[in-house]
Amino acid sequence: MTLFFGAVVHAEIAVIVSASNANSALDQDTISRVFLGKTSTFPDGSQAIPVDQNEGSASREAFNDKVLGKSSSQLKAYWSRLIFTGKGTPPKESGSDADIKGLVAKNPNLIGYVDSSVVDGSVKVVFKF
Repeated sequence: MTLFFGAVVHAEIAVIVSASNANSALDQDTISRVFLGKTSTFPDGSQAIPVDQNEGSASREAFNDKVLGKSSSQLKAYWSRLIFTGKGTPPKESGSDADIKGLVAKNPNLIGYVDSSVVDGSVKVVFKF
């Protein structure tokens, strides 16, 4: 009973890259910088392309709050400023946990986040929360 209750309360989110990506672990600051458009490379120098889940998904809300430290309205304002000044574009919205995992598995430059229950050998977990 306790296990079931705990699972309902807190799903673990995994930040993932392709199994063929050379990076095996990333810190929260690096992930945040990639998703906020402040850097476009992984620590090893390879290109880093973030993909977001669809707006309103539980995984996206948790990621925005725990990793980026921003609410969805704060992120909208952040990206509106960057788009207006020509200094950046937000990550593409690419669907659900399964959609993100499929995309990331096929492209070593992509980084995304999913509920940890969908992780398999096609992707590598570089951060969990």
